[in-house]
Amino acid sequence: MDLIQSFMEQARRNPARIVYPEGGDERILKTAVMAKEAGIAEPIVLGNKDDVDTLAKEHGICMDGVRVLTILDDDTLARYAAAYTEARGVREGIARKLVRKPLAFGGMMVKSGDADGMVAGVASATSSVIQAASLTIGFQEGLSTPSSFFVMIIPEFLGEKDKILVFADCAVNIQPDARQLAEIGVASGVNAKALLGVEPKIAFLSLATKGSASHADVDKVVEAVKIAQEMESGFDIDGEMQGDAALIPAIGAKKAVGSTVAGNANVLVFPDLDAANIAYKLVERLAGAKAIGPILQGFAKPVNDMSRGASVEDIIGVTAITAVQALEKEG
Repeated sequence: MDLIQSFMEQARRNPARIVYPEGGDERILKTAVMAKEAGIAEPIVLGNKDDVDTLAKEHGICMDGVRVLTILDDDTLARYAAAYTEARGVREGIARKLVRKPLAFGGMMVKSGDADGMVAGVASATSSVIQAASLTIGFQEGLSTPSSFFVMIIPEFLGEKDKILVFADCAVNIQPDARQLAEIGVASGVNAKALLGVEPKIAFLSLATKGSASHADVDKVVEAVKIAQEMESGFDIDGEMQGDAALIPAIGAKKAVGSTVAGNANVLVFPDLDAANIAYKLVERLAGAKAIGPILQGFAKPVNDMSRGASVEDIIGVTAITAVQALEKEG
């Protein structure tokens, strides 16, 4: 079964309430209808109902059964502003001004339990989605770094068909420090286990393997491994490690003697965004891999960002992933 189809099947078991803050985009309206019809989510579209109805009519979209919610409801605004004031310690007037913005309103819906997850970004910059989620939903306990990962499905690798790897962080943190890198690794391991059902073997990648080179960049990765192991002792974590040592058993056995991760890694943590972004695009293009993501992580409740060029099919896939993430949070 296709991985996205697998996520959709999981989502159908208990459809999550997913809020879409960008109700002024026809792709969101189409996605909401399809998500409802497919039974993968209970969609909530934010926007003025008259404007949404007009847009739907222009594009031949029947919104019957899809909940459309205005952000101008005074009672709801007051409730969210009060909750934001309490959480962030700002004046209520400032809070009210913030939560009137669709991304923040959607985030407060998730924070307050009125929605289970949020999908945004088709009409907003990634930085805006992350900022809104950071301010409203907040971070997972023990974490302070929003990050992302890609699920990479490689058609053939060492005789294995459809090899699945997690690449992180390919979209958010440009130059993470050791603590941030550790958080990226731990969060990626949590998602690998929750979404993919695998026991994470997390390799922190570097230009060196186990002291084969000296540089400040290597030192950062070594420190990140120590922090990650302290944060999550239940995961199999190792590094610093070169890519071949992480993935090829024979090379891992030579370069990292005794490591249970070397040669068996399924979660690859890259030292910076340059390396991660270049790597996933090379693997996608040269190996014909399917790249699913970027999927955001690190937040207390699920929120995901879409490319502004995303198709309805793309948004449906991320909706299913967000719904599954919501179910895992409940579990």
